[in-house]
Amino acid sequence: MKTELDPQNVTLPVLSAADIPASPAALRPILDLSALELADWLKAHGYPAFRTQQVRRWLIQRRINAFDQMSDLPVILRRQLSEQFRFCSFETVGHQIAGDRTEKLLLRLHDGELVECVLMRDPGRRTVCISTQVGCAMGCVFCASGLRGVKRNLTPAEIFEQVLVLHRLMADDEKITNIVVMGIGEPLANFRSLMTALSLLTAEDGFGLGARRITVSTVGLPEKIREFAQSGQQYNLAVSLHAPNDQLRTEIVPVNKNIGIREILDAAEEYHEITGRRISWEYVLLSGINDQPRHAEELASLLQGRTAHVNLIPMNGVSELVMTAPREPQTQQFLEILMHRGIPATVRKRKGADIDAACGQLRLNREDAGRG
Repeated sequence: MKTELDPQNVTLPVLSAADIPASPAALRPILDLSALELADWLKAHGYPAFRTQQVRRWLIQRRINAFDQMSDLPVILRRQLSEQFRFCSFETVGHQIAGDRTEKLLLRLHDGELVECVLMRDPGRRTVCISTQVGCAMGCVFCASGLRGVKRNLTPAEIFEQVLVLHRLMADDEKITNIVVMGIGEPLANFRSLMTALSLLTAEDGFGLGARRITVSTVGLPEKIREFAQSGQQYNLAVSLHAPNDQLRTEIVPVNKNIGIREILDAAEEYHEITGRRISWEYVLLSGINDQPRHAEELASLLQGRTAHVNLIPMNGVSELVMTAPREPQTQQFLEILMHRGIPATVRKRKGADIDAACGQLRLNREDAGRG
């Protein structure tokens, strides 16, 4: 005979915190763990040392999207990993694909903040562009990334995993050949996390990319440039100059007021002397502001005698800003003046023209929609 229980007289088992599954957002991303921390965790759970490299190989080098795809690991270990850690630091909440097959992702972090990363395809080359901060404090007047200011630094795992999530998007016969740290944020303002992420990208048991295939872009923080030079690696350095004199540069890049072009030039020269790498000077062309022939002549004089390359970048349109790119004849004239003066220069080919191509634009649009 079935007995009915009085709910008031039922004694329920007492559960400890360890018995209650954590929500996915509360779990620590597994790539937050160093190799040593992961080895310690595996040892504490009774697994041999070789499992550490197995797990890291699956996480970093193979294109999987969940722990249960780690097919040569014991099923119980895969379950323990999924219960104790998050597979990825973020959730993809936006994915745009341009006609030229450029792909841009909008990523939501554990605290709800948003960042972007981009995959760019060229013949024989696959380049990813990654972010280092949520927002930016540098205040460049043409850039969508800093319109809301800076909110926080990204962790090493949050920087590194942008490369991995883009790697997983690619076809089996594709591989990442180059990385540019030119997304949202000032990389050298998040120096420690940047260097940890770069070490994972270049390590033989990590992503295994050569340092010469990685370019870090900075607005020009002299002391950090000098510290970056001491890394022992031959990373490429790109400096966002955008003007040939301090008065104009301070109008375009407000932090220049406390730095000055001469100090940046000196730090960049030291970087070249220590690493042997040629400096790339990025120059966003703004119609009627810094794109006149006199600006090109002054820029050529500034860089004369230096081992440098100028990367001219016609401004990507930002809906919240009134500035625009110059017309092609003005861009070509600027380029020809530099070349005539003996300064190597190129015009960056625009990628993803039919999507939210400007850095930070997709994030900004999503945040504005959330306020609406």
